[in-house]
Amino acid sequence: MRLAILSDIHGNIVALDAVLADIASTGGVDAYWILGDLVDAGPAPVAVLERLHQLPSVQFIRGNTDRYVVTDSPNRFTHPHDAPRFDIEAAGSIGWTQGVVTQGGWFEWMLQLMELPTDLHLQLPDGTTVTGIHAAPGRDTGLGIHTALYEHELPLVIGDCTSDLIFGGHHHMFLDVTIGRQRIINVGSVSLHYPPDLRASYVILHAEENGHHVEHRLVDYDHALVIEQVRQLRHPAAAYIIPLLTGQARPSGRSYIERHLNLLRQNRPSAS
Repeated sequence: MRLAILSDIHGNIVALDAVLADIASTGGVDAYWILGDLVDAGPAPVAVLERLHQLPSVQFIRGNTDRYVVTDSPNRFTHPHDAPRFDIEAAGSIGWTQGVVTQGGWFEWMLQLMELPTDLHLQLPDGTTVTGIHAAPGRDTGLGIHTALYEHELPLVIGDCTSDLIFGGHHHMFLDVTIGRQRIINVGSVSLHYPPDLRASYVILHAEENGHHVEHRLVDYDHALVIEQVRQLRHPAAAYIIPLLTGQARPSGRSYIERHLNLLRQNRPSAS
């Protein structure tokens, strides 16, 4: 069995098509997991949804931005800088994406996406248990599997999930770490990457009865074309999107991490 796991496409059909072409070049896969953030903050949300629905054996979970598009709630948008300017851009992007998705006939499907479980689960032929999440088990937002976390902090994000292998997205950088018997992987993002590597990131899980392995793949695509699409559309979040596509944006640091870790500690059930 070969399972492609993608996350954080963010309305970027150019990047998605490059990833799908790369998957085809490897011989294809049997199934796809799409770990959320499908449409918002990109120039081609409808094209992305149409392409994803052409895939065989595809399963979806929502990301936080998918929920914002459906609930029209930009104040819930979590961003590393928490800047008022970004709040305005986020609200404009969410409203714009909602309008495009609705006009394209996909809003009802997005509503149905909100009703699906937040996690995907699978048992591999070798007995390994696998979970797919967007940010954290049971949650589509929050800190997520962040590359700035220390290893002893990751269990706070994973919570009581007991799966052997956990795949997530949300924070747009690849991470692969093993803690005890659990292997935790952030598959990176198809779009809106942080430097130093601006290529689309995803993984293929290869599974057989005698074992499994994870293949991380990086795919280049035409960033200039996507930037031109954003400009031509006069996308309301252009000032956010373009710096990410050109490598000028930076991921959040330890102050952001500490703030979210404190929230997780406060909400963690106390031992009886």
